[in-house]
Amino acid sequence: MIYKEYGKTGKKVSAVGFGGMRFDTSKSKEENAELLRYANAKGINYFDTAPYYCKDQSEDIFGIAFKNMPSDFYVSTKGKPNEFSTATKAKNAVKKSLDRLGLSKINFYHIWCLLKMEDYKLAMKPGGQYEGLLQCKEEGLIDHIVFSSHQPGHEIKDILEDGKVEGVLLGINILNFPYRWDGVAAAYKKGYGVAAMNPLFGGAIPTHEKELSFLASKGETPTEAALRFLISCPQISVVLNGFTIREHIDIACRVADKALPFTNADLKRIRKKIGDNMNSACTGCGYCDHCPQGIPVPSYMQLYNEKQLFGSTNKEMKNKSYLWGLTKNQGAKANECTECGQCEKVCTQHLNIIERLKEIASWESK
Repeated sequence: MIYKEYGKTGKKVSAVGFGGMRFDTSKSKEENAELLRYANAKGINYFDTAPYYCKDQSEDIFGIAFKNMPSDFYVSTKGKPNEFSTATKAKNAVKKSLDRLGLSKINFYHIWCLLKMEDYKLAMKPGGQYEGLLQCKEEGLIDHIVFSSHQPGHEIKDILEDGKVEGVLLGINILNFPYRWDGVAAAYKKGYGVAAMNPLFGGAIPTHEKELSFLASKGETPTEAALRFLISCPQISVVLNGFTIREHIDIACRVADKALPFTNADLKRIRKKIGDNMNSACTGCGYCDHCPQGIPVPSYMQLYNEKQLFGSTNKEMKNKSYLWGLTKNQGAKANECTECGQCEKVCTQHLNIIERLKEIASWESK
């Protein structure tokens, strides 16, 4: 396992981190907790979770695992500015997470899911979330205040230049790096820690290995190449992987054991192959999964990825029966969208979901 400095915090974190968003919730919490212990035994020491992950079970699963985890480790969790909009609410959220995790301290606490500068300003207002987190830090409940962002690079730079945080969590991977690199470069240059999420593009890379074969070098799969790209990158401190089985952990750790960096020629070749549509593909975060009409928006957006990523025509999309299984028996159909806009407000990539649902509805009608 490779270990890297997380910015100027003095903490050395494993290049592979455990992202607690992809547990198999059909299994017991104890079974899922065993997965964390296995990861720790393989050398992973950075564990990232949040309230509400995995039907609000993730923090509890972490807490079970930590009771019997022998090696030293770091834990990260999160809170949203709009939900914990006062210092008191923010402190209570930290204490609730500590109770669920069974810990006395959270190493990295994220101001969570910043979509625009207004979200950051809300967190920083007098008497707001940041003030509460500072109090927690003074009381020894938090080591480092960091933030997770889905903003463009120039806005991330502005937050970093404000000097109030010590690291950033960004959605970046081998497919979208040409469009997201500004934020990574700015953070690294200023000595901040950088955590990467969505390394496999919400599962799109393993699902489409044949089409994405150009990503890989001889002797590796596109999935391994995508992990190697981030793990070997000196600007990135830790890469969060959403593990569901031991084999996923084995693959990531195997990549981290040899993680040769991509050459400039590799990057040039990949840039040439990546089209402009990659930055507008859904990464499958699932934050839009609260449609008042019951429309399975995340499933529809994963279906739409087939067109966005690989340029499938409308005629081809209508005939991809294996994809339509994503939305079968999942509730309301795309044509029942009332255009309330709630899904677009929480979309981490600012996608035009309503227009995409209209297009999908036209496929369904045929």
